[in-house]
Amino acid sequence: MAKVSRTTADDVQDFGVAEDRTTTTDGYTIGFTTIREAHDLAPALAGLPGGHCTCPHWGYVTRGRVVFTFADRQEVYEAGDAFYTPPGHTPAADADTELVMFSPADQLAATEAAIRASMAGS
Repeated sequence: MAKVSRTTADDVQDFGVAEDRTTTTDGYTIGFTTIREAHDLAPALAGLPGGHCTCPHWGYVTRGRVVFTFADRQEVYEAGDAFYTPPGHTPAADADTELVMFSPADQLAATEAAIRASMAGS
């Protein structure tokens, strides 16, 4: 069984408004995310099918609040909540939010590539 923590994650990406610390093992990406400023990823996901994230995620909110918006509803998770969110969502989070998330590595990589392309104007 793989073991990872915020301090041992092997990939650290600082986006200014947020920081992701991740490790990929056994087909899953384990991520520790810190949201410094309130942020909505909907604009960055506009280039994906339906303008939504196509990757499922399982996670746990350690601090703050995360909101997943679907075509027909919103799901709100706060500190102490575990969650599963299927494909078809756009995420947003309050400032000072921290969460741990588990995602299928291949699906997450495709989603992140589409986000990067969208942000680069491709």
